[in-house]
Amino acid sequence: MIPAGFEYHRPADIRSAISILQEHGDAARVIAGGHSLIPMMKLRMTDIGHLVDLQAIGELKGVEVGAEKVTLGAMTTQAELIGNAALGAKIPLLREAALQIADPQVRYVGTVGGNVANGDPGNDMPGLMQCLDATYTLVGPDGTRDVAARDFYEAAYFTARGDEEILTRITIPVPAMKGYAYEKQKRKIGDYATAAAAVLVGGGKASVAMTNLSDTPIWSEAAGAALAKGDVEGCVAAAMGAIAPSEDMRGPIAFKKHVAEVILRRAIAKAQERAK
Repeated sequence: MIPAGFEYHRPADIRSAISILQEHGDAARVIAGGHSLIPMMKLRMTDIGHLVDLQAIGELKGVEVGAEKVTLGAMTTQAELIGNAALGAKIPLLREAALQIADPQVRYVGTVGGNVANGDPGNDMPGLMQCLDATYTLVGPDGTRDVAARDFYEAAYFTARGDEEILTRITIPVPAMKGYAYEKQKRKIGDYATAAAAVLVGGGKASVAMTNLSDTPIWSEAAGAALAKGDVEGCVAAAMGAIAPSEDMRGPIAFKKHVAEVILRRAIAKAQERAK
């Protein structure tokens, strides 16, 4: 498990990073935490000639907690999400989900930007960000643009991010819904979810998203609308109708659908209890 040769770059600012991407085109890739890209390189499933490390770019780091919104730098680690008390008070769903990602060793290096940017359907944060109605800020040669998390994911590993763009920050409105839960079933510590569900509910509103049950994270508007009315069965039916799992090492389709329903019902019950 030794990667092919590559040239390593460690730019000090976003513009320099984008220049490297422009210069080397398809041969260049950015790396944040590296938990997805490095294993693929070691297995030679991808051929990267130029690796652009974002660790030295200070403007990609930091957490800003305001009264109405929270802004996360793309290089903020999962451990920093967990340890930020102000963030935990404003959006406790973030901390609950981050605590279920892999193990502490991974969370100290893995970044929220890396988790959401590469379009891996098994990652925890994409579905969570859709549930929270987050917005991603992308910077590229043509300037800066914002893309809603709910519009960002197109297929497995395909997103709205251009090849020469870098996801720089994530903006999340502070939810008015006080009931929250992130439930996840996985085979072992560190594994991707067989199924996971993020739920927000309260004040006549609700939001529901599910993870690793389709080529993209699934945010179901119909499921949220049903739950907002207190219709749990309608919520579950809508969410189950939106997913499209495929058979793999985590089990056959029927098993995944069963697990998805169990996990979703657990998340709904916990969120409703917390909303009281």
